[in-house]
Amino acid sequence: MTQKTHYPSFNVMDEQDAWDDHTQSIVESRTTASPQHRFLSKQEAGMLSVMCSLLMNDQSPGVIRFMLHHFDETLHASPGESQRKQGVPPGKDLIRQGLQALEQYARRSFAASFLELENEAQKQLLQAVSQGKAEPASDWINAPQQPFFQKVLGLAVESYCSHPQVWSEIGYAGPAYPRGYVRVQLGQLDPWEAKKEL
Repeated sequence: MTQKTHYPSFNVMDEQDAWDDHTQSIVESRTTASPQHRFLSKQEAGMLSVMCSLLMNDQSPGVIRFMLHHFDETLHASPGESQRKQGVPPGKDLIRQGLQALEQYARRSFAASFLELENEAQKQLLQAVSQGKAEPASDWINAPQQPFFQKVLGLAVESYCSHPQVWSEIGYAGPAYPRGYVRVQLGQLDPWEAKKEL
């Protein structure tokens, strides 16, 4: 998060004694995510790291590491996807083939690898992909551009918004279970919730 937080002294991890053991272990694991991957190659992890950083406008190493861990675990486990449009491959194939197409697109457009480009060029490529305008379209037959972008964006948002550092920055005090909320009237905060400082 590049903007200054309104809660500079708040740390959601100070609240962990109020959580049950299971919740504590889940949240704590997000701060110590392994950099080792079971699905992603080094190149794929590097590209997704850049994409996550640009999409979330955040370069925090611990947050990005957890986001990559989330991508890797999700794609390795290959869970069900509810509904998927006709012609769109399963998530793990969509992302793998989409990253390959993005790399080809970077090399065609700038004669360089996606990872070698400046952020502005990377943003330009991602903008085109998000609009389905990356050329040539033949490179994207196995990975439709907009579904690929939406899949990456969806996984990026859900992982980013579940990291404790991000919770602290936005003033979210973490899971309310088992203590629950007491002050539920509009504008009131429980003592354990973050207080706006700036």
